[in-house]
Amino acid sequence: MNQKILLILPIFILFVIPIANAQLMVGEEANQKLIEVKVDKSEILQIKHIVASSNVPVTLNLFEGEISNLKILNEKRENVLENGKQAGILSDAKGNQSVLIFPSKQNSIVEYNLEDKNTMYDNLWTSRIQYDEKFSILVSEDIDSIFVNNNLIQLEDKKGISINGGGKIILQYYNDIPKIVEQIQWEENSFDVEIISNSKINNFNFEQESKSIHFEINEKNKFVTITMSEELLGGPYVILLEDEKIKYAKSFPDENHVSLTMKPESTGQITIIGTTVIPEFSMFIPLIMGFLVVLTVPLMRRFSLH
Repeated sequence: MNQKILLILPIFILFVIPIANAQLMVGEEANQKLIEVKVDKSEILQIKHIVASSNVPVTLNLFEGEISNLKILNEKRENVLENGKQAGILSDAKGNQSVLIFPSKQNSIVEYNLEDKNTMYDNLWTSRIQYDEKFSILVSEDIDSIFVNNNLIQLEDKKGISINGGGKIILQYYNDIPKIVEQIQWEENSFDVEIISNSKINNFNFEQESKSIHFEINEKNKFVTITMSEELLGGPYVILLEDEKIKYAKSFPDENHVSLTMKPESTGQITIIGTTVIPEFSMFIPLIMGFLVVLTVPLMRRFSLH
């Protein structure tokens, strides 16, 4: 009798393992082929896991949050959770849920919604997402730029981003893009400077002599993204809030323009200082005059021969 108990105990330890600070693990950890998070301009995040087939029971940890519409599908998209013979749901003392998938020769597809991880305030959607493995974030087509941990990412023709190694991120994007365009006329050249921000922008000014752009913001902790031609004002850049240097992120929407994103912690005047600036037209006058002289002298000699 004692021998039988000793034989059963190691088997139990192998398949039921409580993990500190995590969900209950039954069997082995699921081998995931794909983890996707779909976001759009709504409060619901759509989650999808693809789990590789296995000869032993496996446990899949779900994203933390309020879960709804949970489905466990086989490759024929049949919901195997409904019969309870091929899959089940585990829950720990904190209410975190996991999925138990019994041995299967097919890949399993786990789909569900997170109801409480995407909220909008003051025209800005914010998602707080955390997972311990690499996952992808797919963004709806009407969102062309996002902020990940305060860094601007311009998606262009990309469908989303990948979070390699997993981790915790804060994803943000505008519901309606609050864009204004300031036009700078310098000599015979015209430049459009695009500013995207939920904060109001006042007293915008470009100074050629000091190689700088100035404007005032009236709200703190708001993203401000300014996109301009590098011909107008080239980097490297220094950005000041009043007289204090502040952090910013830089990206390039195309080969001729630069985007600078900041999140000032207080109101006041923003100054963007560059190292190169469009030159004054007067600087080219000596060069143009010299070029005309070179062209004119041979013509004068030619006419004098006749």
